[in-house]
Amino acid sequence: MKFSDVEEAFHFVSAHGQFEASAYVSRKTGETFCVSDNLEEEELPEDLFESDDYAEIPHKNDLDLGRVLVYRFIDGTVPDHSGEVREIFSRRGAYGRYKSFLDRKGLLDGWHRFEEQETQRALREWCGDVGISLDDEGSF
Repeated sequence: MKFSDVEEAFHFVSAHGQFEASAYVSRKTGETFCVSDNLEEEELPEDLFESDDYAEIPHKNDLDLGRVLVYRFIDGTVPDHSGEVREIFSRRGAYGRYKSFLDRKGLLDGWHRFEEQETQRALREWCGDVGISLDDEGSF
């Protein structure tokens, strides 16, 4: 299975609210299947929801790649602004304000690199945990 296929399915799931979309990967063939109310239904295997041959792709929050990742980044780079960032995330629309904060501090590019690296690390670990072997190692 190609890591890029897992990553693409992960981004599909994570682009929606948690529990609003799902994606599955076949442990046998590596084929992915995306499911959402807003997506025209593709042909799904009859045993998709019953068989252990398919692993459900996690949402970013399942892998601590949402707020938890934000706090790890801030605590590791500018811990003196930790309270300010936690305040940002106490209200709706937090990610837009968070990215503005990062831009003002000159940290936006560093955040994007950190987020990408941690996402790839967590997804590769998840693949190993659920028995999905990857054909390509890729790089961070």
